[in-house]
Amino acid sequence: MAHAPTSHRRGAHASHRSDPSDGPIQTTTWLGLTFALVLGLVLSSREHVGVHAAGITLLLMLIPLTLAVFATGVRRGLGSGGAAVATGFAFALVVLKFVL
Repeated sequence: MAHAPTSHRRGAHASHRSDPSDGPIQTTTWLGLTFALVLGLVLSSREHVGVHAAGITLLLMLIPLTLAVFATGVRRGLGSGGAAVATGFAFALVVLKFVL
């Protein structure tokens, strides 16, 4: 049985998707992503099998996330251009590590 809307009932929840008018990507997002990519590169260069595997796993998980952040940055604005370039450079190093 459907209830009539009353004052104590809440409306529909907002969608989990971000509004395109939220603004550009924050600088801390770019810097955190860059730090995580560099950490993955450092860990994957270690000799210990477990540490090396953790670095590779981290890098593999960060590849789609980095692509998604860049795609969102194209739609909403990059924010800090320097931080975006640093993330792009770190991402290029990761791609080179897997290609070469």
